[in-house]
Amino acid sequence: MSQDSSIYVLDFGLGNISSVVRMIEKVGGRAEVVRHVPNPGRKNKFILPGVGHFEHGMRSMRDFGMNGSFFSEVLTREGTVLGICLGMQLLCRGSEEGSEPGLGLIDADVRKFRFSPNQRMRVPHMGWGVVRAGPSNPLIPDTEEEQRFYFVHSYRVVPDDPSIVIGTANYGGEFCAAFQKGNIFGVQFHPEKSHRFGMALMRRFVEL
Repeated sequence: MSQDSSIYVLDFGLGNISSVVRMIEKVGGRAEVVRHVPNPGRKNKFILPGVGHFEHGMRSMRDFGMNGSFFSEVLTREGTVLGICLGMQLLCRGSEEGSEPGLGLIDADVRKFRFSPNQRMRVPHMGWGVVRAGPSNPLIPDTEEEQRFYFVHSYRVVPDDPSIVIGTANYGGEFCAAFQKGNIFGVQFHPEKSHRFGMALMRRFVEL
């Protein structure tokens, strides 16, 4: 990342903004929190953090002028987008958590965790989980050391194309923990709460 570039953290009222900013700065990046649609410029990086309800998230984004056409412009200018937790889900076309359409940048649906009674799994899925790297990718290394990240979510992303899944985790069954489609990344876990593993992932994103 060049010295005069910032990573734009999009604040639409539903994100863990301060923790994300601190993590970026800790790994040597420079973060700028924005509550408006900035000029995408060329090769800028944007982080879409989020916690809470999908439908509320989409309505809030629209209120701040953050819509699919904005992100399409970012990608046209070779920008990079990282969605975190709810932010990952908002990149998809829709969710069972409401009727509002998503940004539609990823061909995927967001579905509620459902388990059989004998599984005795709690929802939300909350706590540390091991993420297994999928195809070679810039964010999650395929190493012998377990990559552990912190999760808090009740819904999971189900992509049409399984080849975009770059990380999986298990909670009553395997699910997509991270995806990559070109310059669009999404992670279901919270790297800003995941100590050294989250720090390493965020450093790799900063250095893209």
